[in-house]
Amino acid sequence: MLHRRSLLATAAILPLLPLAAQAQVTTLDIPPRAMPLKPDDTVAPGYRRTVLLRWGDRVTFDAPEWNPRRPTAQAAASQFGWDARICALVPAPPATDGVARAILAVAHPTVDPAMAFPDGRDHPTVAAMTQGASLLNMEKQGGRWIVVDGGYQSRRLTADTLCRITGPAAEAVGDTVQGLLGISGGCATPWGTLLLGEDDPAPWLTRLRDLHPRFNEGTRFGWMVELDPLDPQSIPAKRSALARFPRGDAAAALTADGRAVVYMTDRRAFGYLFRFISAGPAAAPDALDAGTLSVARLDGRGLAWAALPSGAETTLNPLAAASQAAAVAFDVPSGLAIDPRSGRLYLACRGNAARRPEQVDALNPLAGSSSGHVVEIIPAGGDHGAETAAASLLLVGGQPPARFATLGSAWPDAPTTLAVDGRGRLWIGTDHAGRIGQAPDALYGCDTDGPGRGLPLPIYGAPFGAGIGGAAFSPDGQALFSVARAPGANPGSDYARPGTRWPQFDPAVPPRSTLMSFARENGGPVGG
Repeated sequence: MLHRRSLLATAAILPLLPLAAQAQVTTLDIPPRAMPLKPDDTVAPGYRRTVLLRWGDRVTFDAPEWNPRRPTAQAAASQFGWDARICALVPAPPATDGVARAILAVAHPTVDPAMAFPDGRDHPTVAAMTQGASLLNMEKQGGRWIVVDGGYQSRRLTADTLCRITGPAAEAVGDTVQGLLGISGGCATPWGTLLLGEDDPAPWLTRLRDLHPRFNEGTRFGWMVELDPLDPQSIPAKRSALARFPRGDAAAALTADGRAVVYMTDRRAFGYLFRFISAGPAAAPDALDAGTLSVARLDGRGLAWAALPSGAETTLNPLAAASQAAAVAFDVPSGLAIDPRSGRLYLACRGNAARRPEQVDALNPLAGSSSGHVVEIIPAGGDHGAETAAASLLLVGGQPPARFATLGSAWPDAPTTLAVDGRGRLWIGTDHAGRIGQAPDALYGCDTDGPGRGLPLPIYGAPFGAGIGGAAFSPDGQALFSVARAPGANPGSDYARPGTRWPQFDPAVPPRSTLMSFARENGGPVGG
């Protein structure tokens, strides 16, 4: 929601400016424009798009050449997955050769049999290895960020990956488990680790139950996973103190006294926003194994954090405890991002057509709509350990408000993923899960302060059926990484008859989820 002073300034300026000058109301160098719906993608003027990796491209050094007509589990376990969602970018420590490096973590949440397999039938053994996550070596060469082919830190996490289970559920569930299922999001932490959240494992367990007895033990899946992304030998730890529920995303911060904070979305219609605070300092080994789990509830026009009861019942079913605590139910809470400079937390709600008019509240303003919205949350005193937070709407999806309608620009609908750049601007990705509307899913930059606060401008429009699979920035801010996920997978499409054959447009090659980088043609930080 615009501050009154910003709102008045914006309303006064925008109608008087020609189209090119209106964009200068914001700090972004992206012009307002409509995004065309088409089989190919669209890039904002002044920017170049570079393909970095596609479904089937090799992640590990021993990956075979991709053959989509003859998929095997062994090959899939070393290749980039069918679906893709950026979780985080972790900068590597400075090297003696002066080359800038990082690890990019990409989740592979789903595998659609109709689109991924030539015969249209499910192949659970292959699907189990296709899903999971890829950790990719990135480095800057010749002024451009690239994926290092077969980098030594590059690895795949799959349904076969050995994990530890730590925290309060370890005794009941067991201290080891094989496999990660349905990773849907995650984040880098200020204490140097990577968090990956497992979504509801039920659909995957149903598909894989005949492969191995472990897939009949549901409590071994559905957790928040922590690992060291810079150590290719690190064993992922499922942190049971953060409870078991269907996650959409995570964001991490520190309290004023140095404890670890993890925010997590419950990605259901009428889902909740959770917060975990460690009992001890974030720098301690296994800091996430003990602490307090809370849920957000409305407190006037802001939020208050209600601590949930400790114990096995809450650990295995926090949703019931959250309901009893009168938690605010959001409209499919999905993406999270924190601005480390200001401490502001942003929440993307994808939209919920099931919300009735009498269920509308200050942070869920739409009834019967799937257009969604973005919430800005400011912890009291700038401390992520505070018990209250101010909260307001940054933007509402669907149609632009009257003050911005004269721009004729694309407007987010179903905001799903979020990222923050070095200037505190928010980057919003939309995702309609293949549903074709009047405009493509797109990636937008948006000021969070000043007269352009809440004005999203599109840098990229995806091809038919593709959603935006998140975003991340290189450490120098000169590259923006994003994913067009599951192109051509609009309803009724299949492997032989996709909605598009992007990015190669080869009749013998299916469409492929694609990791891309964006950079200014004339150099400098993305967004200006």
